[in-house]
Amino acid sequence: MPLPDLNTLPLPALFEELARLGQLARFLELVRDEDLGPDRLDVTSELAVAANETMRAEIRAREPGVLSGLAALNHIVRAFDAVTRVDLFAADGEPVEPGQPVATLEGLARHILAVERPMLNLLGRLSGVATRTTQFVDAAGNDWPAKVFDTRKTTPGLRHLEKYAVRCGRGHCHRLGLDDAVLVKDNHLATIADDPMWPHRVHEWSMEARRRFAGRLRFFEVEVDTLGQFTLLMAVPEGAIDVVLLDNMTPADMREAVKERDKRHPEWLLEASGGVTLERIGLIAATGVDRISVGSLTHHAVSIDFGLDAV
Repeated sequence: MPLPDLNTLPLPALFEELARLGQLARFLELVRDEDLGPDRLDVTSELAVAANETMRAEIRAREPGVLSGLAALNHIVRAFDAVTRVDLFAADGEPVEPGQPVATLEGLARHILAVERPMLNLLGRLSGVATRTTQFVDAAGNDWPAKVFDTRKTTPGLRHLEKYAVRCGRGHCHRLGLDDAVLVKDNHLATIADDPMWPHRVHEWSMEARRRFAGRLRFFEVEVDTLGQFTLLMAVPEGAIDVVLLDNMTPADMREAVKERDKRHPEWLLEASGGVTLERIGLIAATGVDRISVGSLTHHAVSIDFGLDAV
């Protein structure tokens, strides 16, 4: 059975698909344990808040951005075994303004105080990724076919959530990990790079991958650094390669690669990567590439500030 397309699933379905893979549950167990420790104890609340005291609290944005992470709030409640009801006033992927309420929590006060910081941390981090992604998508413009993709340059343990956040920001997901796609990079080719027959090896790897891992691969991709390598790769027969990654090429070389692709391998998707900034992404998109992968969507994202207050 083919893997679901992460880039066509609606956001709620995407979140549930990623949650189904199990990393979210394991991550939230760690979040719980780093705050409450092995005894599941909030010593301040034990002193200051009665066991049966209830509370109603509201989560509000303190700065503008694009929302992501609301879908995780009930998962946090369950991970903490909190007697807390969550009502949402907004949806992931929507813009948010300072002072805007996005959710209310109602239940035992000790439980709400325990989940407060994890909720705000996750909302802030994921909304920061979604907001930065939106900036790159807008800067790429609508005049060209290029779509903005993420990379594996994610926070350890947060990959599935950060890739969800990229989708919330109108970006696209690359592979989830090393197990669901082939990406032949320069280090994989290092020992045979001087052999002009290396594209023949790439073809062999593709045929083997499609035989051994049928149904679990999203794509077969090959990285090239120069137009010379790209020209050699043209010898690979149709049906072997899905995407070619143009790594750190100049816009002029990207445009030439697009021309050559259109003549000889129109089925290939071309992906630009390396040194992509908000200032340069429009220029890269104008070369005609199909995809632009941007590591800084995740590793340069700045969290959006949220607060929780009793009401």
